[in-house]
Amino acid sequence: MGVSARDVGETMSTLDGTLASVLDDRYTANAARVRELAVPLTEKQFWQKPFPYGNSFGHLVLHLTGNLNYYIGAQIAKTGYVRDRPREFNDPNPPSKDEALKRFDDAVAMVIKTIRAQSSEDWSAEYSGVGTNAQTRLDLVIVCVAHMQLHIGQMIYLCYQWKTGTNSE
Repeated sequence: MGVSARDVGETMSTLDGTLASVLDDRYTANAARVRELAVPLTEKQFWQKPFPYGNSFGHLVLHLTGNLNYYIGAQIAKTGYVRDRPREFNDPNPPSKDEALKRFDDAVAMVIKTIRAQSSEDWSAEYSGVGTNAQTRLDLVIVCVAHMQLHIGQMIYLCYQWKTGTNSE
């Protein structure tokens, strides 16, 4: 018994829905974790580096926001976003903690909307963007969620340093 075109279509539709749901869940969970970690930080702690090296929690939020807005927003969703990556790490006049987190939430919402709009053909579409070697849209969306995880690990470490007082302040 062979597989019909209808069976393949139904399987792809189910797979597309599953894929979108799993990715939506990962991005939503990551965003919630960033928010959870940010809550106890004062405005000063959010922007101050606890060590003479590395980044502040706030600048990591700006970086993740820029990363999502560029790689998924500008390149897939065609939002027109123009990235200034160096400024993500050294903006001398950053927005408030609340505004930075709102922009981050907006970027995650855009990512989820974009994920939900992808078809099977879209997922396998060729991808190119400055600073990545992702080959397809799916590849890129997975790279970005893994990138978030990396920086969440750094955020956890920064919060631990603020909590325990083992920093250079």
